[in-house]
Amino acid sequence: MKKKFIAKNKKTKKIKPKIIFFFIMIFSSFILTIKVLSKFNLPNQNSDLVKFLIENNNPFIVNTESNYSYFHKIMTRLINLDLTKPLSILNTNFKGLTEEINFKEEVKKVSNEKVVNQKEPTIYLYNSHDTEEYKPSSFAEYSVMPTVKLLDYVLKEELENNGFNVLIEEQTISSIRSSLGLNYAGSYQASRVLMEQAKEKYPSLEYFIDLHRDSLSHDRTTLTYNNKNYAMVMFLVGLENPNYQGNLDFSTKISDAINSKINGLSKGIYQKEGEGVNGVYNQDFSNRTILIEVGGPENTIDEVYETLLIISEVLTEVINSDQN
Repeated sequence: MKKKFIAKNKKTKKIKPKIIFFFIMIFSSFILTIKVLSKFNLPNQNSDLVKFLIENNNPFIVNTESNYSYFHKIMTRLINLDLTKPLSILNTNFKGLTEEINFKEEVKKVSNEKVVNQKEPTIYLYNSHDTEEYKPSSFAEYSVMPTVKLLDYVLKEELENNGFNVLIEEQTISSIRSSLGLNYAGSYQASRVLMEQAKEKYPSLEYFIDLHRDSLSHDRTTLTYNNKNYAMVMFLVGLENPNYQGNLDFSTKISDAINSKINGLSKGIYQKEGEGVNGVYNQDFSNRTILIEVGGPENTIDEVYETLLIISEVLTEVINSDQN
């Protein structure tokens, strides 16, 4: 009797369903993980900051409508969460704050009610190192870039609420460096060009605030006060500016005022000169040019935001006093 021929690939056919099942389980686990992460919310997240980001529709919230991959489209349908739209992600973390319908209505309401002051700006906010980043607080900050540039927008709103007109430098330092053939060390030369352009366009500018971020660890850049974390600040004054004393006095006044509100929030004045450092930091441009370092790379934007509220209060008091 002839033996029945058994196909060699019979075993393989039996294994295939298991492989498919395995991949289905892996994919399902991935989807579940994404859904869990999207609903994760840290207790210290600041809803006021989220409202600021949404209402102002600033450049740190970016929606990209085109060129989605098929994978992205499938994921969007499966998990009901658009990974390229921060509004959809923020909405999972802050219920009722960020639905797109309410978002549009809120923006319209703000733009209609806001009284625009037509006076020329007196305060100029810029960042010589505009790519310095902070630590994201949670998954909610996906697509929200927490850099020192964000400080400008928060501080601008607070100062304008207090009656000042504020100009933010919109051009990037890297683009100016590139046009001038400068490397990163030439950042202050690039910001000097922008300062001069701003002053030429708006002669009314009197106060020039260069916002930076320190490079120290979290324990050296954070202060806890009344169960709330704040990013500590430090002022830098270049002693190679022949007229540095005016900048030093003005920076000291602001630093002392910050500490009068929360003792130890300001680490004081770091005076720099000598080989290997800039030594001037564009402070020869005006005796009202100051450089403030706010927090470090491990500070969350929430901690930075709390400090900016204090800085805005102090700047309001000191500038009002300075002008009287």
